[in-house]
Amino acid sequence: MSQKSKLFSALSLVVLLALILVPSVAAFGGEGGDYIVIPDDKVIDDDYYVAAESVVLDGTIEGDFFVAAQSVVINGTVEGDLVAFSQSVVINGTVGDDLRSGAAAIQLGENAVIGDDLIFGGASLELMPGAQVGGDLLFGGAQALVEGDIAGNLRVGASALELTGSVAGDVSAYVDSPKDGENVPPTMFLGPQMNISMPTVSPGLTIADSAKIDGDLKYTATNDMDFPPSAVAGNITREEPQVDAHSEIKMTPPTPQEVAGMWFLRVLRAIITLIALGMLMQWLFPNFLASAEYKLQTDTWGSLGWGVVAYAFFFFALLVVFTAMILGAIIFGVLSLGGLSGTIVVVGLLLLSALIVGFVLTVTYLTKIIVATLGGKLLLARIKPEWANHKFYPLASGVVLLSIVMSIPLAGGLVKLIVVLFALGALWLLGREQFGKKKSLPEIVEV
Repeated sequence: MSQKSKLFSALSLVVLLALILVPSVAAFGGEGGDYIVIPDDKVIDDDYYVAAESVVLDGTIEGDFFVAAQSVVINGTVEGDLVAFSQSVVINGTVGDDLRSGAAAIQLGENAVIGDDLIFGGASLELMPGAQVGGDLLFGGAQALVEGDIAGNLRVGASALELTGSVAGDVSAYVDSPKDGENVPPTMFLGPQMNISMPTVSPGLTIADSAKIDGDLKYTATNDMDFPPSAVAGNITREEPQVDAHSEIKMTPPTPQEVAGMWFLRVLRAIITLIALGMLMQWLFPNFLASAEYKLQTDTWGSLGWGVVAYAFFFFALLVVFTAMILGAIIFGVLSLGGLSGTIVVVGLLLLSALIVGFVLTVTYLTKIIVATLGGKLLLARIKPEWANHKFYPLASGVVLLSIVMSIPLAGGLVKLIVVLFALGALWLLGREQFGKKKSLPEIVEV
């Protein structure tokens, strides 16, 4: 990867994390504490972002509301969209536009009003009697109990759906009923204790006598189902579940020819990747690679020892950065300096990401390129000396030989580890040497 590409990737990561994390941290710090309550006399005239353990909205947000918490309760008004990711979401107030949520359970109380669409993915959805959805309702998950009113269409993919309320549009449900004699285990929900109780919905599709569907009903199931004649004003259509043809194919063990072919393709991909990256490194950083190879050749066993140190130091550095980030965020959070707390978290995450990405790239590619190039030079020096100092031949021959050896079962894994430790140690020694040169000051001579 070139220096410009690295810089561009780093800047892209900064912008992405800033867009995602900074607003949440700032809102969190502004409110203070894990339990956030927006009182009923408070009006927020813009979009609002919150990340906390528990969030209760009693006031009004005139823009969109983005919230991530363990529990979310909306008793007030969100005039725009509500985007909530939580373990539980309870709506007792009004959402003027769309509600988009991912949660273990969502519950719309008797006074809940959703102005437009409700899009939800999770374990349990419940619309109590009196709850209103002004647009379409799209749900994918385990179970849904719809006792409220939907002004648009209802689209559901679940194991259980019970409809006792009204739907002004069409109903499309992919809800299969259990086969005869099949035991259906109860729905289990994992995680901390929630602030709401979830309803029990019978498996399959249930439409009560009180239900009213003004449009058509289309359901997907293996068996025909009986519904109250007065519940559906339009047509009732059943579709057979589609069976994936691939799931019916019995897996057979690959033939020796297929195994050999897959091995060849895997090794070929590794060879092409390492040669391409090695040529790029030689073009961009020729002196760096040559210095690393020289350090590995002249201090081989020292490189192995320092390689172990470098490997351990990486995880120690991650621990130090993570601990400093957490302590800094806590300290400035206690001092009510939410902006600094958020900045520390963002900088810490960026530093952690840079360390991890750099280490993975080094271990996966750079170490193998260094060892392969040096090995190719030593090999060609014995069999074809005139090629030993060529830019391409040592790299290519070393990569081919190393890739084949590393593909050997069991032994290949050990070879990879040894290659990584030797090259990491050479890089460690090279970096220490370069750093020492920069730190050394010229001797001052008095005249």
